[in-house]
Amino acid sequence: MLEWIWSVMDWLRSLFFKEEMEVTLVGLQNSGKTTLVNVLATGTYTEDMIPTVGFNMRKITKGRVVLKVWDIGGQPRFRSMWERYCRGVNAIVFVVDAADMSKMDMARNELRNLLEKPQLAGIPILVLGNKNDLEGSMTSEQLIERLGLASVTSTEVSCYSISAKNQVNIDITLQWLLKQCRRNRQRTLTEASAASSVPNGAMIGDS
Repeated sequence: MLEWIWSVMDWLRSLFFKEEMEVTLVGLQNSGKTTLVNVLATGTYTEDMIPTVGFNMRKITKGRVVLKVWDIGGQPRFRSMWERYCRGVNAIVFVVDAADMSKMDMARNELRNLLEKPQLAGIPILVLGNKNDLEGSMTSEQLIERLGLASVTSTEVSCYSISAKNQVNIDITLQWLLKQCRRNRQRTLTEASAASSVPNGAMIGDS
């Protein structure tokens, strides 16, 4: 009965209220993070994007979901900020320049550093190999191999090959983000339903 009530309340909320989802974009400099945010927000590509200094925040509305996107600078002096802005978000997007082989080892190391942070355990991560419009860029399968993604067990990891410039696979990127929003909503409902089933004044584990 309680599950049915929560489902009805969730449906009513979806009709009248927008849901907010926090996402953090990280990755080495010149990987195309800011360009990607602009394409997600406007649907258009701009050639001359100014590199992010520190961080930017932008809200992007897609239907009933508002994506609060943190775009963090990728220069070495800003990478110590990554963990702080990744804490507590619904998803982390790690952007890689799939055409720059010289930075792959560095990208792998920085991604591993994030994955090893206890505070980020369980937060789903989407790795995007950007610039697949350039000759010689790595496929998603090659990125999975090069970045060692198949060995990650601490959280859900997905990997797509995209082109922010040509808007290739931007749709499936959005679908992935919105799926995480739905999962987060379902998790919240499940937790609320479980909490309401505990008798008043009782603590779970009490004898």
